[in-house]
Amino acid sequence: MSLSNHVSGQSTKATLSHLARYVEINNDIPKFTMPEQALSGQVAASIIRGELRLDGNPNLNLASFVTTEIDPECYDLMMENLNKNLVDTSQYVHSSEIQDRCVNILANLFHAPPTHDENKPGAVGTATVGSSEAIMLGGLALKWRWRAKQAAKQGKKLDEITTRCNLIFSAAVHVSVLKLCRYFDIDPRIIPLEHNRYTLDIDQVIAQCDENTCGVLAILGTTLTGEFEDIKRLNTALLKLKKEKELDIPIHVDGASGAMVAPFVFPDLEWDFRLEQVRSINTSGHKYGLVLPGLGWIIWRRTEDLPEDLIFHVNYLGVDEPTFNLNFSRTAANVIGQYYQFLRLGVEGYKRIMRSCVDNAKYLAASLASMSEGLFIVQSQNDQPSLPMVAFSLNPAKNLKFNETTLVHWLRERGWIIPAYTLAANAGDITVCRIVVRETFTRNIASILLEDIRLVLISLADHHGHQGLVESLEAARDDTHQHRRSNRHGQRVANFIQSNHEASTNHDDPEQVKKSGTKKKSGHHTMHVIC
Repeated sequence: MSLSNHVSGQSTKATLSHLARYVEINNDIPKFTMPEQALSGQVAASIIRGELRLDGNPNLNLASFVTTEIDPECYDLMMENLNKNLVDTSQYVHSSEIQDRCVNILANLFHAPPTHDENKPGAVGTATVGSSEAIMLGGLALKWRWRAKQAAKQGKKLDEITTRCNLIFSAAVHVSVLKLCRYFDIDPRIIPLEHNRYTLDIDQVIAQCDENTCGVLAILGTTLTGEFEDIKRLNTALLKLKKEKELDIPIHVDGASGAMVAPFVFPDLEWDFRLEQVRSINTSGHKYGLVLPGLGWIIWRRTEDLPEDLIFHVNYLGVDEPTFNLNFSRTAANVIGQYYQFLRLGVEGYKRIMRSCVDNAKYLAASLASMSEGLFIVQSQNDQPSLPMVAFSLNPAKNLKFNETTLVHWLRERGWIIPAYTLAANAGDITVCRIVVRETFTRNIASILLEDIRLVLISLADHHGHQGLVESLEAARDDTHQHRRSNRHGQRVANFIQSNHEASTNHDDPEQVKKSGTKKKSGHHTMHVIC
């Protein structure tokens, strides 16, 4: 979550208004201090609800991998169990049992090796608030196992090991990995990206490995381009290093999104516990696990991959309970929602949904590439195993007078929330737009978006004098997209965008105001767009 700053001085006098119908309230409500007297539930709810209506539409937020819609039955189950504290296993025994079942389902999905000795338990795991917490736990386990090996090797106690361990990963990692290194004193060894390579360079990884390397973090689906890093090749390289130099370096897989896509769409892809060096995997239940936020999971290959020193045993809630989390109290609702989805959808249902997402991403990528010859460069590798998302850039060879940031800003006026960002390290000069395809992003919605992108590009090209591009885009009108809107939709969108930007220009230029006024008198009318 983002940081919030304390407001002081005159700003503390800011107030919140309420609907006039609530006559029992005579004064505005303070914004940054508690009101002196209680409000009715209606008043409090109306103040909050009125402001929240200004938020973006979650289903049009194409920046996010997070699930925004669930079955009514799943929603009801989550609401019914929102008041249960998952950590209190003595009182909520069956909620705890459901977490155990989910961990087992995921361990089996990730091909955790079976154990044939009841006294030697196999995989172990836990629920977390999200993949960020799961990555922290996975990183801590790597550090503790490295420290234990160093202590045994040097004949020292654990607290006598003062050398700093290092973790190797690509510059495409989520910010939570950088937080892990900073918060828990791990040396980050970052493999930079390059033009035409936005994932881990395995040769560089091996060159960086030494006796202080606690692990390598590989990403099953980067958030920058959606690509899967080649974990099987990484595993092979680390096994060779283990044989030649006796360096046993484990892999943690960040499968925040990809770990709930790959098993159902790319079942033959080896990235999980089928590979010897993969010791832990995290995933997000609230992404392609199809549960509302926030829920994450982490699974370790074997019990010994999670050092006992990291596990705390608490009994003040009634029973001895082993716990390994950064948080303590949390609702059981998300875990119960996850179990509902596992039961409700089964393997067949997840396959159908994930395949649909991947197919829609391919459709979107192909449509963007063919919209106008050479206009877009699709940076995501949608023809390879990858996340269902599309990352694309405007072709710099076109010498356009507008950029990706301008494009997504104009699309925002149509309600679409699409991010534009630069890639990392040595590819930082490349800006991409990202469209994440979730279950709710159907082929119909994709077609509507594609048509809006085309129309906005026509307006932008016309605004900046790219007449050739205007003609190309007008010729690229695709009835498979257009028929999903009314016949007048294109003209309405164009007029709406043009009038908005004329108004913006006029606001800054008094001369344009005069011209605009003259134009308005000659019959220019405001166009109201309903979509």
